[in-house]
Amino acid sequence: MMQRIHDPERRDFASDNYSGIHPEVLAALAEANGGHQVAYGEDEYTARLREVVRDRFGEQADVWPMFNGTGANVVALQSMLPRWGAVICADTAHIHVDEGGAPEKSAGIKLLPVSTPDGKLTAELIDEEAWGWGFEHRAQPRVVCLTESTELGTLYTPEEIRTITGHAHDRGMSVFMDGARLANAAAALGLPLRAFTTDAGVDVLSLGGTKNGALAAEAVVTLNPDAADGLIYLRKHQMQLASKMRFVSAQLLALYDGDLHLRLAGHANAMARRLADAVAAGIRDGSLPGVELTQTTQVNAVFATLPTGVADRLRRRFRFYDWDEARGEVRWVCSFDTTEQDVDAFVAALRSELAEP
Repeated sequence: MMQRIHDPERRDFASDNYSGIHPEVLAALAEANGGHQVAYGEDEYTARLREVVRDRFGEQADVWPMFNGTGANVVALQSMLPRWGAVICADTAHIHVDEGGAPEKSAGIKLLPVSTPDGKLTAELIDEEAWGWGFEHRAQPRVVCLTESTELGTLYTPEEIRTITGHAHDRGMSVFMDGARLANAAAALGLPLRAFTTDAGVDVLSLGGTKNGALAAEAVVTLNPDAADGLIYLRKHQMQLASKMRFVSAQLLALYDGDLHLRLAGHANAMARRLADAVAAGIRDGSLPGVELTQTTQVNAVFATLPTGVADRLRRRFRFYDWDEARGEVRWVCSFDTTEQDVDAFVAALRSELAEP
């Protein structure tokens, strides 16, 4: 029997991917085990997941479980585009900066990034790249990619999304939503999932599970059946078809067939808010000299700039990533299992490092 070789009490602030599996999700895996179920998605758990997704997103919705977020994004976008199509996205979008070129290299998709200070697109920003239709020398803009919540921890309101989807649809483009942290957005907005997806005009989305307490469990959800084609083939083609799919679907069921996704995401959001509030208080009272918050904390990520050398010293105690090394900007992410004590210990460590000469 394998013995545990890590410290289960350690907490870091680098990514919500650092956390383990939530006990209720782990229990769901155990419940799905035993006996035989038809492979490749013809199992009872995947059938139930389809019912849950339709309850959450509308009767027209369909779900395609997959292993990871990059795969879900690539497969979804590939299903929405002709070979000559292009995707307009924020320059901070995960598909642009954090997927190793997978959309371009694996799917042959041209990305058209737009600079935005808060990670959010607008109709005006989209129009910077929404042009050239019928011009044979330019990849044709066919999809707009939104991320909810964004890579900078900001949120689109339903009204903002409706404005963007209407603008895109009027120009013959579809809208894809990267929903790796869709549950964090739902918890922060206090709205049902369909209120800022289906009802706001989104055509296709990726539905996150891994960052919110699951293990290798993501999905593509089609909201407008006419906006995607060939998913049944593309999922296999891109190596995202699980043979024992019941174990992927069981995890998503544990999260979304009930309110677990909201409870876990809401807790992560609250811990980030606690962290941001503590940092803001330290900035005001002078106990965190040289620190500045750079984004409004709306979900489970906090962005800040630190004086030179502080980040590297602090990382000896807590792992976290640089966001913009040139500016000294870092990102701190809270997870479903981050505690108030973890946050307080982190802030105390930051204060201590800033006090070093």
